[in-house]
Amino acid sequence: MPAKIVLKVTDGSLKGKEYIFTERTTCIVGRGVDCYPRLPDDKDHSTISRHHCLLDINPPGMRVRDFGSLNGTFVNGKKIGQRDRNIAHKEALKAKFPEYDLKDGDTIRLGMTVFRVSVFVPLTCSVCLKEADAGDTLPRDGSYVCAECKGKETAAAVKKDDGAEAKRCTNCGREFSADLDDSSILCAACVENPLQLIKQEEEDDTVSIKGYKIISELGKGGMGAVYLAEQAGTGLKVALKVMLSSAAVNDRAREMFLREVENTKHLKHPNVVGLLDYGNSQGTFYFTLEYCEGGSVDKIMARQGGKLSVDEATRIILQALDGLIYAHNIEIPNIKLTDGRIITINGLVHRDIKPSNIFYTDTPQGRVAKIADFGLGKAFDAAGLSGYTRTGSAAGTPVFMARQQVINFKYSKPEADVWAMAATYYFLLTGRFPRDFPKGKDPWYIVLQTSCVPIQKRNPAIPEKLAGVIDMALVDRPEITFKTAAAFKRALEEAL
Repeated sequence: MPAKIVLKVTDGSLKGKEYIFTERTTCIVGRGVDCYPRLPDDKDHSTISRHHCLLDINPPGMRVRDFGSLNGTFVNGKKIGQRDRNIAHKEALKAKFPEYDLKDGDTIRLGMTVFRVSVFVPLTCSVCLKEADAGDTLPRDGSYVCAECKGKETAAAVKKDDGAEAKRCTNCGREFSADLDDSSILCAACVENPLQLIKQEEEDDTVSIKGYKIISELGKGGMGAVYLAEQAGTGLKVALKVMLSSAAVNDRAREMFLREVENTKHLKHPNVVGLLDYGNSQGTFYFTLEYCEGGSVDKIMARQGGKLSVDEATRIILQALDGLIYAHNIEIPNIKLTDGRIITINGLVHRDIKPSNIFYTDTPQGRVAKIADFGLGKAFDAAGLSGYTRTGSAAGTPVFMARQQVINFKYSKPEADVWAMAATYYFLLTGRFPRDFPKGKDPWYIVLQTSCVPIQKRNPAIPEKLAGVIDMALVDRPEITFKTAAAFKRALEEAL
C-alpha cells in the first residue's frame, strides 16, 4: 500500500467527512463549485473566498498556500497569507505568499471548517524495501528488517564464522552480507545509488548499464536522468533513462518509475517516442528510448528565432495529434495494480503536453514529430515539474495547463491533453504562452481567474480561420471545447 494523506473535517457542517489522497495532485479549496474540497456557501464560510488556497500533495508530503485571501488561512491556529484590507484581491496576487509544509496531526481552518491532517506511511524493510506484514513485530525506534533479510544476514554471518571471506563490493570496496547463493557484486548502498555507478563508468570510459556506453547527459529531473548512449555491438544511439539515487530508495518513486516503463512499452506509433529496452542492471532501474536527433521542439524554436512558421508549426501539431489520438484510444489488457487487481486500461492520458515533450527525428520520408514521456500520465509530474517543490520554480508554472487541471491535477480526461496541445500550438506560432503571466503574480491563480489572449493579438499574421479554431480550443471555462484530439484535428484541417 502506498503512502497516503487523509484530510478529516473535525469541526463545521462537514464534520466527519474525509478526503483521501494516495498520489501526486494539486487541488483548490474554497466555496467555488469547482473546488475540492468544496466548502459550504453559507454564513459560517462567508469569509472564505471562492478559490481560497492551494493544496500541493505528494504523499507523504503536503503543502498549503493561501491565495492572498482577505481573511487568511489558519494552520495550527496561525494565520497565513492574509492580504492587507486596503489592497484589492487582484493587487494581492503580486505578493508572494509562501507555502507551508504540513505534517501528521496539523490542522487547517477555513471559516468554521477545520481539517486535521493524517499521514500514513507504510513501514518497509530497510534492506529490500518490502512492506511490513500485519503480524510483524515492529521496533520502537522506526528501524525494520524483514525476516527474509534477517535470515540472509544470519547465513552470511555463519559463512564468515566458518572461515569464508565476506563479500566485498566491487564499486566501493566495502564488505557486505549476502545470501550463500547470492551472486550480487554490489553492496546495498551502491545498489541504491545508480547515478554513482554511472559516474564511475563515465570516468573509466567503459561500457555502461547492460551494454550501453554513455556519451553525454541530455537532462535530469526529480525522478531520473537521461543520457545519450550507444548500444554495444550495434552502435545504435539511444536515450537512456535511469532512476536517480534519491528516488531509488523511495518505494513509491520506484513504483512510479517502473509504471512509466509499463505504460510506454505498449505504445507503438510513428508519432510516439518508442521504448526499446528496459530492465534492472546491478540494482539500477533503466530503460532506453529511441533517440530523436532533432531534439525537442522548444530547442528548435530557440534556434529559429523564438517561433515557427505556420506551415512548420502546423505539421508538428497535426503529427503530434495523431500520436495523441492513438494513445487516448489504446487498449492495454492485463495490467496488475499494486493491490493485486488485474485491469484493462482504455486509453492513456499524458497530462504534460508541452513543447519540450515533443521531439523531431529525421526519417527517409522527412521530419517526424513524436510525443515523449507518456509515462508521466499517471505520475505526479505537472507542467514540467519533476518533483515536489513548486516555490520559486519557473518549471512549476502551469502555462500549458487547462483550468480544470490546475483545480485538480488528477483530472485525467483526454480533453486536458487536447487543451495543452492547443496551448503548445499557440506557443509555437507566437513564442508566448496563451495567458499573460506577469512577473510576481501567482501563476496558479491567474489560470483560475483569467482567459487566454486571442492569438491574433500576439501574431496578426495567423490566418483568421486558423486563429478562430485555436482560440476556441483554448476555452476552458466552464468547460473545454474540444473533447477529443480527433475533433481538434478535424477542426484544424477544415480551417487550413
